[in-house]
Order: sequence, then C-alpha cells, then structure tokens
Amino acid sequence: MTDPTSSVRVRGIYATALTRTLLDAGHRVVQASPPIQRRFDADLPADDHDAAIETGPHRQGVSVAGDPEAVASIRELLADTGLDTLAWDDPAPVGAVFDGRVTETLGSGAAVALGETEGYLPFRAVDGRVDEGDAVRVQVTEAAAPWDDDRPMLDTGLQVEAGLATLTRGREGVRVAGRDDAAGRELAGITDLLSASAPEGWGLEWARDARDAEMATLEDALERAGERAGALEDAVDDAGDPDPVREVASSTTGAWVWFGRASRFALDEVRREVTATMPGHHRTKAGTDAASAGVDFAEALCSGDLGDEFPFPVVADQFGPHEGETVRLDHGKPAGHRIVLGEAEVVDRDGETLAVERELSGGGSYDALDTLKESGDIAHTKFREGRWWYPTTYRSADGEHKGTYVNVCTPAELFPDAVRYVDLHVDVIKYPDGTVERVDDDELDAAVEAGEVPETLAEKARSVAASIERAI
Repeated sequence: MTDPTSSVRVRGIYATALTRTLLDAGHRVVQASPPIQRRFDADLPADDHDAAIETGPHRQGVSVAGDPEAVASIRELLADTGLDTLAWDDPAPVGAVFDGRVTETLGSGAAVALGETEGYLPFRAVDGRVDEGDAVRVQVTEAAAPWDDDRPMLDTGLQVEAGLATLTRGREGVRVAGRDDAAGRELAGITDLLSASAPEGWGLEWARDARDAEMATLEDALERAGERAGALEDAVDDAGDPDPVREVASSTTGAWVWFGRASRFALDEVRREVTATMPGHHRTKAGTDAASAGVDFAEALCSGDLGDEFPFPVVADQFGPHEGETVRLDHGKPAGHRIVLGEAEVVDRDGETLAVERELSGGGSYDALDTLKESGDIAHTKFREGRWWYPTTYRSADGEHKGTYVNVCTPAELFPDAVRYVDLHVDVIKYPDGTVERVDDDELDAAVEAGEVPETLAEKARSVAASIERAI
C-alpha cells in the first residue's frame, strides 16, 4: 500500500466529490478553485502539488499525473469509486522522454512509435525534416486518454514540471502563466529573491496558482524542478544517440480512471454530503457543456429540493438524443481503448429506452452468428439508460431475421452525441432458428487474469449473462 499523504490539485466536473474522497483518505487538497474553497470547511492552501487530477476527454473520467508514489496512491483510491470504475497506467505520461521511430508522415506531423503506444510529433516541433523510419528523441507534452482517438503530443525539446514551476531547456527569463496582471508581475520580480534558482540554460514559467503561494512554497517548487531538470539532462546525455524504441527517462507517471454510470452515481452521493446535488449530477454533466451549465443552474435555483430520481427523460428531451438524430456508438474495451461501431439513426425514444438503426454493407458474417452479412441489412439496437446489456437484431433488407446478439456491458449511458459503455466480453446470441448460446466467457476470464476487469465486475457480467440466457 502506498502512502496516502499527497498534496493534490483537483479540477473539472468531478472536483467536489473527489476533493471529499481525497480529504477522507488523508490527502491534502491544494490550489482549490473558489467554489471548492466555499464548499469545504477545511484547510485548502495554495501549496505546491504532488499530483494533479483533471477531467479527461468526453468527461468520461479523469487523468492523474505527478509523482509516482502519489499517482499510485490516488489511482488505487479512485479505482474503488464504483463497480464499473476502470483504471489504467499511462504508457506515455507528460514529461516522459522516448527514443522513438517514425512510422508514418501525415499532413502536418509524424506518427512516432513509442513502444506500448504511438505519439504525434508536429513538424513545427522538429528542427529539420523527419521521414518514415527515422529515429527521433521526443518528450511527451500532452497525454492521451486510452478511450479517446488522439495520440500523445510530442516535442523534441526538454521540459520539466514540478507543481507550480516549469522549466524549459533553451529558454531564458521568467514567465507567469495567465493574464498579465500586477500579481504576475510581482511574482516574476520576486523570483530573484528566492533561495533557489533555475539551472543555467533553462527558462522558468510559474503556474497561474503560484501568484497566491508563499515564498517557501515557491522555493520548494523551483528547487524540485531544478533537481528534475538536472536528472533529466543527465539521463538524456547518458543515453547517447537515439536507439529506438525505448523510454529514456521520466520523473513523473500518469494514470487514467474511467467512471461508468454506476460510478457517476456513487460520486453523486459523495458530493451530496458537501452541497446540494441533483440525482444524476455527474451523469448529466458528462454529456455536453450546455447540460453541465443546466445542472449548475438547477442546483442553484432549487437548492435542497432536487428530487430522488435521475430525470433522464427530462434531460434527454432538453439536450438529446432525439428521434431523427444520429448518435455515435462508442464501444469501450476493458483494455482501455475504444472502438467506434459507427453512427446510428435514432428511430425511437420512449422514456429511458433508445432504439437506433444502422444500414450495413455486405461482406463477411456476423460475429458468432455465422450468418452472412449482405448489403442492405439492418442492425436494430435497443439501449436502455443504466442497463447492463443491450440487444442487436439483424435483419435483411426484406425483413428476414438473421439473428440477435445480446452484448453484456457496463451500464449504458445515452448521451446527446453518443451511446457509451465498456464491453465485458461475455455475450448471449440467438440464432435464426431460435437456438440460444452464451459465448466468450474465456475472453472475460482472460481479462480478469490480465488485470483489466476486477473480479467483482466480472461476477456481475456473468450473472447478467446467465439471466439473459434464461430469459431469451
């Protein structure tokens, strides 16, 4: 068990619930936003942080980045949020330096193999030209969530971040992030008075929150950044010429935590201990910016009288999805990546149930059904908000039944632009002749063995599959 006494900065739509969770576990929450400061009767200083938590893409979860021990402790804590919480280590965290190989040149940059993953190197970050097969030494500047389509962003320069202080090799002087204000100019001016200083050849940028930090905190941050810069420079020098493919050095680590529907409702309960929280608060905020703003307005207007049930039909009526629109089918996998099954037309929405259809092209056969896939076939799928499974019925252009595939998954969430869930491998199929068979239990067992699916979640999947097998 790692030591749960880290200083953590939290931002994003899960901030209130995660602040409560972190404080209860013994962590220190620092650099809190004004709303968080108002909600908590606790000491939330403007101190430096060991790890930062940010909302990830599509609001589906969070990133955790910082000191290795702090990240490990926080990942372990957040992984227990709910039954359908999944967590993964980041194979390419911000700050990591790799020797990579260019696998493909694209319009404005190059894809670079980094080992477990692939990054994107913009041509503007390269001094000269790179071609397919070239060896390059790169540093990760932006991480990429496993459930998103983006690659980690790369650069050929060197930079180190230690909470409030960021050092960049080859720059000069002192910068302060954010707007040019009196507090920023004062911070830049007093930097020369600190007992610590930036190493020669490295420029300093203070984070926005450094404006409110004490002198001792600034000194600690700058000293820590300087130590990391020296260690990184030594590691890069010792590595010699780029020798693909390997990780050269990294002073920080990262993790990604994905919250399923049940986890979002668990976070609602935690947040409700702190402030007025409508049922489905995090579920609704994860939809769109407009929905997120609507939640804030409703909670501010209604205060404590927010009802007991998540009003999905009301949310869907206001923000979608609506009949006649299209939604993307985001088929998550327990290993962390996402497969987009395509876009489907919403043909009906009745309460919490959404019916969608896709017209399919010909070629091959349907998984496990051994039925030919022909041009003009229709896949009719019914999703229900919060249900652990969904059926897809395949029919030919003239209405012939080609089989039904029931997918077992984490509770489905019907967002305005996409239906999202994580596939739990085990499925139940119904052949055209009415025969029913349960399949892919071995894949679920393998995912448990690989550490991708917690045993408790696997047991839920098996129970759901058994119930479906009896019912159909």
